[in-house]
Amino acid sequence: MKMITHNTRLSCPKRSLISFDKAAPRSPRGNAGSRLYIFAGDGYEGATLAHHDANTANAIPRAAASAPRLLYVVSEDWYFLSHRLPMARAARDAGFEVHVATRVKDGAAAIEAERFILHPIPFARGHLSPLASLATILALRRIHRDLAPAVTHHVSLQPSVLGLIAALGRPGACVNALTGLGYSFTSNSVKARLVKLAIGPALRLLLDRGGIVSLVQNGDDRAALMALGIPKSRIALIRGSGVDVKRLAPLPEPPGPPTAAFVGRLLDDKGIRTLVDAHRLLRAQGSDARLLIAGTPDPANPASVTPEEAASWNNEPGITWLGHVDDIAGLWARAHLAVLPSRREGLPLSLLEAAACGRAMVATDVPGCREIVIPGENGLLVPVDNATALADAIGQLLRETEQRAQFAAAARRLVIEEFSAETIGRQTVALYRHLLEMQNSS
Repeated sequence: MKMITHNTRLSCPKRSLISFDKAAPRSPRGNAGSRLYIFAGDGYEGATLAHHDANTANAIPRAAASAPRLLYVVSEDWYFLSHRLPMARAARDAGFEVHVATRVKDGAAAIEAERFILHPIPFARGHLSPLASLATILALRRIHRDLAPAVTHHVSLQPSVLGLIAALGRPGACVNALTGLGYSFTSNSVKARLVKLAIGPALRLLLDRGGIVSLVQNGDDRAALMALGIPKSRIALIRGSGVDVKRLAPLPEPPGPPTAAFVGRLLDDKGIRTLVDAHRLLRAQGSDARLLIAGTPDPANPASVTPEEAASWNNEPGITWLGHVDDIAGLWARAHLAVLPSRREGLPLSLLEAAACGRAMVATDVPGCREIVIPGENGLLVPVDNATALADAIGQLLRETEQRAQFAAAARRLVIEEFSAETIGRQTVALYRHLLEMQNSS
């Protein structure tokens, strides 16, 4: 492997690194021996950061001599803020100089307030346009040339593919977070099958190289990558992105009618139409159940519902579509139960946040969801795309107050023990440092 080239030679202190592989104990949720890195030891001191435009190389601030540069590549600024902030904070606090390359909409101030260095780039999610992809690749290539990051962390499939192409021939390691594996892997449409057929060989070429690690959040996604030909030795498993269990504290249940809540994009793949059908079944049975839907359509995703369909749900008895919700704790304060009938997940943040707030859960028995929902302990699992089974499970937990309270307490304990921002941040920083040590020793 090439030595990393940076404005200063990286000085990465030797620490004890524990790697769990085949010998790791099997999780009760089927998460067999993952290659999970746990770092024992203190981190770097923090670095002073500033804003940087992608096209002004001379404006890049000089890092402290021991501060390696970490570049996150994310398609949308809001997704970075909602799904990657805890690990980015952990890296910053461990002494990394954190950069974020993303399409900027409304998140610039929030990203810069964290003392991260922002690089606006063009990103066209959901489009297969060669010209749009080329524009993204060229923008990322300029950032790599000007910044020379020690580690680049690509978030999701499209940023991983385009980012790896942009980084070809450049020094530094790459972490590719392939969480949930997206529409191309969950849909049975002709377009999705063709994309999956084409992307398999490309992923093998891009991912099976030195200094490249694929990061997944559950054992099923790891198995899917191995089936594509990615060696297990190049796959790391860290379960989630971390939840702030101090900010999201247990909440008392609200008074009033029994209420379930859904948080997520309004996609068929998230099971939103199945959930609406399940609610209709409950109401037809005479239940006074209420349903809160927090989220918006995603026009870039072929599985999205239309804004008109989402708005029409407000006309149905017991359904309230809230649109985008910033105050997630405020939402769970209004609900008794969390529901996510998804077809596939990486590790769903919406359920982790609900569990942190002390809410029992109903979800589908699919990858990602079954990492969090333990049947009979903190929630119930149902078959995918089965509105009747979903209605039965929601109805059961809305009726059974005592069982719901027991599940809620267990959900909170699980998040604290396994999915807190501190735990996930420590594991992620350990992975970054492991890659740095490999580069320094090669």
